[in-house]
Amino acid sequence: MNAEGYFLTGDAGFLDEDGHLKIIDRAKDVGKLSSGAIFAPNYVENKLKFFPHIKEAVAFGHDRNQVCAFINIDLESVGNWAERRGLPYSGYTDLASRPEVYDLILECVNQANRDLVDDPMLSESQVHRFLILHKELDPDDDELTRTRKVRRRFISEKYHDLVEALYSDIDEIHTSTEVKYEDGRRGVIEADLRIRNAETHVTEPLKKAS
Repeated sequence: MNAEGYFLTGDAGFLDEDGHLKIIDRAKDVGKLSSGAIFAPNYVENKLKFFPHIKEAVAFGHDRNQVCAFINIDLESVGNWAERRGLPYSGYTDLASRPEVYDLILECVNQANRDLVDDPMLSESQVHRFLILHKELDPDDDELTRTRKVRRRFISEKYHDLVEALYSDIDEIHTSTEVKYEDGRRGVIEADLRIRNAETHVTEPLKKAS
């Protein structure tokens, strides 16, 4: 409770055009794009995870000129989709690399952007570029908490080369990642990751974060 009698939840939000309070993220996680527009990564990630084919998402954009994202596909959902289309695959990494799966996820990202453009305070947070990670984010690899919350700062450091690739002009990058297995063994997953451009929409800048 503060001196005025308000209970501080630690959440960030704003009043929309109808006067409703819209919670967008934890206040400590809200940042700004280089344009000064509000960037709420969790809000963007939840827009992406609304789609059943997307299990996890990690959005980047603080102090950047645009928002980019890592995507984890949902193996069961996308696996069923692939089987119905007769697309063979040998596991998560193989399925995640399929061009047909990239097209599928691109449709989801494009739809999320269409939803974001109608949100005046967050329309500049449309996802411009994305890649599908070659492995599932895992608490055993310290990428998620035990309650499956994304450890965004850790991920941005661990996959620094992939983040920088999103903000470059390349469309493919080779990566090698050490993983821990449940039985304590360690291994390495290597993959060539594609980077795709999403469809974005021009918006009129409204309010900037202060």
